[in-house]
Parts: sequence; C-alpha cells; structure tokens
Amino acid sequence: MTLIEPGLSVRDGFAEGPLADAALSRAARAAQLFDELQEQAPTLTDGQLRDGVHRALRRYTREQPPACQVDSYTALIRCGVRIDWSVPERLPCA
Repeated sequence: MTLIEPGLSVRDGFAEGPLADAALSRAARAAQLFDELQEQAPTLTDGQLRDGVHRALRRYTREQPPACQVDSYTALIRCGVRIDWSVPERLPCA
C-alpha cells in the first residue's frame, strides 16, 4: 500500500480511504442527477436543462465546468442521446 496523503492511499491499483470514498460518492450523485435530467428533459426548458447539466458536472468535479462541455451535454440530452454515467465500485489509479 502506498500512502498518497492523509485519507488517500493506493493498493493494487485502486485508491482507498475517505477521499476516494468521497470521489465515488460525488460520481454516484452526478450519475443520479444525469438520470433524472434525462427523464425530465422533455418537460424542461433549454435553460433549465443547461442549468441541471451544469449542476451535475459541478457536483462531480467540484469546479466550474467548461461552458462548451455543458453545452455539448445539454445538446446531446436534448437530441435524445442517452448519457450513461457509470460509477465503478472502486476508484482506479494510474
């Protein structure tokens, strides 16, 4: 096991610890938000959909997502393309 920083270590190519758990939790919540958005998309205005995509991406990254990424995901959802945001059980490390 390699200690990266307090709360984060790597074992067998996977991150472990509270920080890894928090990242997986954020990814799972973002996936849930995308699923909800895609189901509600036909009833949402373009602005509401874009705002929802922005919130989902921000939940995942905890940073301001690039406008082009928000616009791209919004357009895909509006066109009916299903975005599958898969969340692994363990966080792989490079």
